[in-house]
Amino acid sequence: MTPIATDRLAKLLGSPVSAVTAVGGGDICQAFKAELPDGRFVFVKTLADADEGFFETEAEGLRWLGDAHAGVPVPAVLAVDRQCLVLEWIDPGPPSADVAERFGRALAATHRKGADVFGSHAGDGWVGTLPLPGGPWTDWSQMWAHGRIEPYLRMASNNRSISQRDTADVEHVIEKLPDLAGPPESPARVHGDLWAGNVLWGSDGQGWLIDPAAHGGHRETDLAMLALFGLRHIDRVLASYHEAWPLADGWRDRVALHQLHPVLVHAVLFGGSYGPQAGRLAREALSAS
Repeated sequence: MTPIATDRLAKLLGSPVSAVTAVGGGDICQAFKAELPDGRFVFVKTLADADEGFFETEAEGLRWLGDAHAGVPVPAVLAVDRQCLVLEWIDPGPPSADVAERFGRALAATHRKGADVFGSHAGDGWVGTLPLPGGPWTDWSQMWAHGRIEPYLRMASNNRSISQRDTADVEHVIEKLPDLAGPPESPARVHGDLWAGNVLWGSDGQGWLIDPAAHGGHRETDLAMLALFGLRHIDRVLASYHEAWPLADGWRDRVALHQLHPVLVHAVLFGGSYGPQAGRLAREALSAS
């Protein structure tokens, strides 16, 4: 963090900053642990060329997710501006089966808090650095088809990250989505980008939510994404979630459908094997109908 950025952090917090240390922060932002004179630590994310509203939207998403009784905790937002987000520091701890069970029950409570619409009244957001259409939509299948799958399929096709055959199969999913979606549900309060790296295992024995793309969505989406990138103790999470709020019949058959959007996002951002994986997921979703 440059001296100018440190000065900005001190101004944002209204406090001098004693020390700043770089920490792991993902593929997009720089991340730091900053110490304040009273001995407290804070977590800082920066992105020099962040779009207008990039960090403000994340901050609002954290606050919204945190407004759920008995839900998954989120770090407190301490300060935010266009290029910087400052959060409460959470001491990391080891994942365990017991923590995973508590996380599953708490995630069900977060989802149960619900949302007014599918999508968001607040407008568009971001998933990674890509724009995320905000809607709102009248139902989940419309949002998933035209607000989640179609835009990223188009981007992946334009940058040749997905083959013509796989594109055609994903387009078939879009056409068939009302028949693939399962029983209708009211909008859940979802994280929206819940891969394993966005669950922070805390030393307090809880799982914490970070880096959301929060919106009103389908609760199966968060669970499917947790499974996609290998969350530790995922079976215990799913079991405790299902015990707290049983999932609709056939939910396992819809996992591929819910994983299609994040894989397409990865195809756009990273290319490689994600395009073929999107095609396989599309065919799996179609064969489950």
